[in-house]
Amino acid sequence: MMGTTGRGRSAVRLAGALIIVLGLGACAVRYTNHGYIPPQEDLNQITVGKDTRETVQTLIGVPSAGSILNDSGYYFVRSRFRAVGPIAPKITEREVVAISFDGQGIVSNVEHFGLERGRVVPLSRRVTTSGVGNDTFLRQLLGNLGRFNPAALAN
Repeated sequence: MMGTTGRGRSAVRLAGALIIVLGLGACAVRYTNHGYIPPQEDLNQITVGKDTRETVQTLIGVPSAGSILNDSGYYFVRSRFRAVGPIAPKITEREVVAISFDGQGIVSNVEHFGLERGRVVPLSRRVTTSGVGNDTFLRQLLGNLGRFNPAALAN
């Protein structure tokens, strides 16, 4: 009778240890990747102001996403997610390469964006932005009032 309880205790301990090991294994960190971004060497081959939509397709391929309005750009998106056990996956990394085209289908801009602390930030740009920014017409007009020189009009 003593041998039976010893075996029973061993089986319970083994089952408990197995449950703990499987439970810890279920909490292992898993990473998944979604999307594609062309390598930087391929992006460097694109010449702003010269290449067209067709040459971009030849150099780096067609993206899975394009612009909604008037098909003015290509967007390549890559995301990396981290999942732990049953908790919903969280995004740890996101990169977006945006290639913009003008009305004639010529490349006007190549931008590379990232995700830092939940905010989209520009990582690199090929074309500088204008100094106007998001100022409205009224704000620009009122901003110039102090710089008005009546003597310049007299000449």
